[in-house]
Amino acid sequence: MGDWVIGALINIVGSVAINFGTNLLKLGHDQREKLSTTNNNQGNDKFVPKSVMHFQTWRIGILFFAAGNCLNFMSFAYAAQSLLAALGSIQFVSNIAFAYFVLNKTISVKVMVATTFIVFGNIFLVSFGNHQSPVYTPEQLVAKYSNLVFVLYCMSLVFVVAFNQYLYRSGETIISDSAKHTGSHWRTLLPFSYAIVSGAIGSCSVLFAKSLSNMLRLTMSSRYQFHSWFTYSMLLLFLFTAGFWLPLS
Repeated sequence: MGDWVIGALINIVGSVAINFGTNLLKLGHDQREKLSTTNNNQGNDKFVPKSVMHFQTWRIGILFFAAGNCLNFMSFAYAAQSLLAALGSIQFVSNIAFAYFVLNKTISVKVMVATTFIVFGNIFLVSFGNHQSPVYTPEQLVAKYSNLVFVLYCMSLVFVVAFNQYLYRSGETIISDSAKHTGSHWRTLLPFSYAIVSGAIGSCSVLFAKSLSNMLRLTMSSRYQFHSWFTYSMLLLFLFTAGFWLPLS
């Protein structure tokens, strides 16, 4: 069994765990809201809603969510980033089952059709995608990160993120301040801006995670890499982008 197969299997399990955890988190919030509504309807004005952390479903959801992200991080050490990033869409497939059985949601025909396309897309991806995952030294990674094309790409990405974040914040303010804008173009623009910011930062988080897993793989092969400044730079960048991206995803 090739390393890429191990990485793909770990990534699929991690993605499903993340989705299951997300649904449990949502269920915990729903239970808290239902409890608050019930007490308000009963005239219990002195009722103070519990923190969502008091609900067991929410706590279990956090554990699954964290474990899934750890598995996804491990998978980057075995398979190509392009393959694993696309396999992450398996979450949408598992979400149908979890939304139906955990949240009691109705699954529409459109969702089923879209999920079918995701399944076929993943089949083609695994069959014909890049299965190689070369291991680079810190010096080789530094050379790739300092490449002029990549630097220009990062600069343009920062501009795109800043611009769309500004559009999103401005649109939110306009819609909340004036009811007449509820049907304006802002309602259409905001989801696109939100998705662009989330996708751009998420892709950077995946890139830094792949670099960190590369360093970990070198270390596991007895070539200690934790003394390198590059390793800690990647760790800080990963924590920053992941911390910013997770609330958006």
